Amino acid sequence: MARTTLRQLNGFDDTPATLADSTLVMVDFQNTYTRGVMELEGWEPALDAGADLLARARQAGATVIHIVNDGGDGTPYDIHDEIGQIHPRVAPIEGEAVVAKTAPNAYVGTNLGELVAAAGHDDVIIAGFMTNMCVTFTAEGTFLHGKKPTVVASACATRPLQTAVAEVPSTQLHNSALATIADLYGVVVADPGNLR
Repeated sequence: MARTTLRQLNGFDDTPATLADSTLVMVDFQNTYTRGVMELEGWEPALDAGADLLARARQAGATVIHIVNDGGDGTPYDIHDEIGQIHPRVAPIEGEAVVAKTAPNAYVGTNLGELVAAAGHDDVIIAGFMTNMCVTFTAEGTFLHGKKPTVVASACATRPLQTAVAEVPSTQLHNSALATIADLYGVVVADPGNLR
């Protein structure tokens, strides 16, 4: 049975973004998530999809913005140490902005809103780590800034979490986060190949 989404109730357009007419926001593709205490399940295929998405966006002439979570010196999110830096496969090139944040929503306390506005696109494509945390909250922030997020599912990943009642597997958490985004905040596509 098809479910009615909040997007449908509000009459929002569910057409995915097109690369040439979008800003790509690459969220927290940091080495933090590839090993150690914060290693994600499925980060390798997500990184592959992220690299594919980034290459497609660059070829299409999209504006690209990279986000890093700055957790401070000596933490797994130390952006001045190799562990907290952006993975080399999706590293910024000259002309691509890098925004350091300290909150899951990358718009909080940063100039991301100004950078997205300056790029001049209504559509914002989002991918990265972790699906249920910074990807979800940055998609929400994009929506609240009056832009139209499109999240690329295969270019996102997360880890399992323990609650008071059960362990939530990473795939369930990932899919639940994508469902939350698709219910209101934006469009979700499966793979980079789903974007024109």
